[in-house]
Amino acid sequence: MTRKKQSIIAALGVTFGIGTYIIMMGFMNGLNGLLDGLILNRTPHIHLYNEIEPSIKQPIDLYRPYKNKTRFVHSIKPKKIQAKIHNALPLIDYLSKQKYVIGVSTQVKAQSFYLGGSTQLNGMLSGVDVEKEKELYSLDQYIVEGSILDLKQNDKGILLGAGVAKKLSLKLGDYIQVTSKSGEVQALKIVGLYQSGMAEVDNVQSYISIKMAQRLLGESNDYITDINIKLKDMTKAPELAKKMEAKFELKAIDIQTANAQFETGSSIRTLISYAVSITLLIVAGFGIYNILNMLIYEKMNDIAILKATGFSGRDVRYIFISQAIIIGIVGGILGLLMGYGVSVLIDNAKFETAALPTIKTFPVIYELKYYIIGIVFAMVSTFFAGYFPSKKAEKIDPVDIIRGQ
Repeated sequence: MTRKKQSIIAALGVTFGIGTYIIMMGFMNGLNGLLDGLILNRTPHIHLYNEIEPSIKQPIDLYRPYKNKTRFVHSIKPKKIQAKIHNALPLIDYLSKQKYVIGVSTQVKAQSFYLGGSTQLNGMLSGVDVEKEKELYSLDQYIVEGSILDLKQNDKGILLGAGVAKKLSLKLGDYIQVTSKSGEVQALKIVGLYQSGMAEVDNVQSYISIKMAQRLLGESNDYITDINIKLKDMTKAPELAKKMEAKFELKAIDIQTANAQFETGSSIRTLISYAVSITLLIVAGFGIYNILNMLIYEKMNDIAILKATGFSGRDVRYIFISQAIIIGIVGGILGLLMGYGVSVLIDNAKFETAALPTIKTFPVIYELKYYIIGIVFAMVSTFFAGYFPSKKAEKIDPVDIIRGQ
């Protein structure tokens, strides 16, 4: 209390260190969660489909006279295969019953053209099960106008990409003509506008019901081009994808392979946020150490008098350690309040961008572990910041100090 200014400065060092740590961890992890959601939440853990690729075996490989010869085959063309997945319905039923699967959704992808008067735009129509897409991939969060439920109730409806709507000057409730590569033309009612935040997707992608997609392609009700699987444990996706590829003779792409670069960037951002935050806490600890260290030099005479009147070195050490702990408790509590208060302000600050239309405020995560780490570090750092100077104070010889005076 006799050095209020120094004590307040030491406590504020802890306060700002812990407060900044909580703010940065909440905001950075909120931002990472947002970016992960934009990509990973819309990506199936395993994607099954038929891929066009060249035949591994060529007719010459079956010709006995050339069996032991070296064979060269140039300009191999891809074999003609159907986009349809063979026995898709039994396969979906089988996958849905597996314990490691959360859910299975199906898609029918149809290359198409959007017709607007004399204007013709390339497009990709995805026929989906609306309820599954909403449940597994949060499709409803990317609808900027209208409702995803309207697509379920209207087989002739379409969730039109926002980029397409802008180019053709269309709005909710209008009709748009689409044509498939086979020439089938269909007028669809715009029941919603879809915006993913990626322009190259929004200028092409739209969603319709599976029945309408099959009708546009002139196919039966068992025509499925893609099967998307969501797992209980995403880390098992690469292993399961290899097994499914071999078992079902389909191409299987796991989420790690599909988003390898994105996951690397997310890991680096998290590592940087932790490194910066821990550095702030360490700097705060050194600040307290320096203040208490200087306090010992100022209190040399007081320490000498205490020892001369009967206080032991251990008593002196406890005095300085208790002072450091009190500074840590006060500074830590203020730091928690500061971190939470500023996080709330950031969380309610307006954040509007055309790329992310459904996001209205800055993303912040409130996790108890950040607050626990903050207060624990405050106590540990202030204890050691007081412990080392107290060891020095404990060894002071009162005779030397008093003789010097």
